[in-house]
Amino acid sequence: DLKRTMVNFHKVLWAQREAVFALSRGTPGIDSDNIMYFRELYDSILYAVDREELLREMLAEILDSYLSVVSNNMNEVMKVLTVIATIMLPLTLITGIYGMNFRNMPELYWQNGYYITLGIMATLGISMWMYFKKRGWV
Repeated sequence: DLKRTMVNFHKVLWAQREAVFALSRGTPGIDSDNIMYFRELYDSILYAVDREELLREMLAEILDSYLSVVSNNMNEVMKVLTVIATIMLPLTLITGIYGMNFRNMPELYWQNGYYITLGIMATLGISMWMYFKKRGWV
């Protein structure tokens, strides 16, 4: 919205500049005292145009900086989500394998097979979490 306002302001200033420039060169019916006024007005409009262009450039730089900060924040969130997904992937694979209903899975008949599998999954998840924490990814 601010960018659109600046563009409209630029159009108005540019049109005023052209009109005042034509009047400052001397138009029949305008006496010399007024011509000096129009020349001063033309200089003021040129100054306003320069300031408007400077403000427009600053606005573009501010917008770029804002988008860069938003992008960096999004990258941090994506990094955490990627780490969580990476930790969950092998745990989901183990759960999927042991969730199959095959008769010939010897580990299913072990007395402590359930606890061993949970221990392996917990060890794997915790060790991966510690690895990512050590690397500074979490």
